[in-house]
Amino acid sequence: MKLLWEPLIVLIAGLFLLKVTGRKAIAQMTMPQLIVMLSLGTILVQPIAHKGVVQTLVVVGIFVVTLFLLEYLQMKINGAETILTGKSKVVVQNGTINVPELRKLRMSVDQLETRLRLNGISKVDDIKTATIEPNGELGYELKDEAKPLTKKEFKKLMDEYMLGVKESQTTGQKSNGANIFDEIQGENNDHPKYLQ
Repeated sequence: MKLLWEPLIVLIAGLFLLKVTGRKAIAQMTMPQLIVMLSLGTILVQPIAHKGVVQTLVVVGIFVVTLFLLEYLQMKINGAETILTGKSKVVVQNGTINVPELRKLRMSVDQLETRLRLNGISKVDDIKTATIEPNGELGYELKDEAKPLTKKEFKKLMDEYMLGVKESQTTGQKSNGANIFDEIQGENNDHPKYLQ
């Protein structure tokens, strides 16, 4: 009977504790999170190796509390974030690849280009800044001329265009005289009497 309920308790506790720690993919985890998750996996099998369910759950609880404490410190102290997870590394600046930074990250130019292509970027020259984030993901900002047109920008351009059209129509009306319907309304008396 002990053989049945111990693995069941460990599995339920493991699922609960992993759910509490978050749903990030491995690529999105910080280094402390990854270490805690790997440790949890190793520790959760200990009851099966006859180390005891209670002892295992206490150790797992300590790991989870430590993870929460580290995440809290990262939120409150900027230096703690730098020490525990690191900062973003700039790998492209104004269309130029930062090769020395790539070497520090042990990343080849081909690997960087693969990440750029997966993000829909076909030219390094189009990039204002690209970074490798602490979780290993690529962050980037395109140069203004390479950015896609947003709805907001399109609306602004259309408003400016329509304003320009209205101004040119108004200017055209003034240069060509008043509206031809003004005469009907008795507002336009600028014409010589012999033309009216």
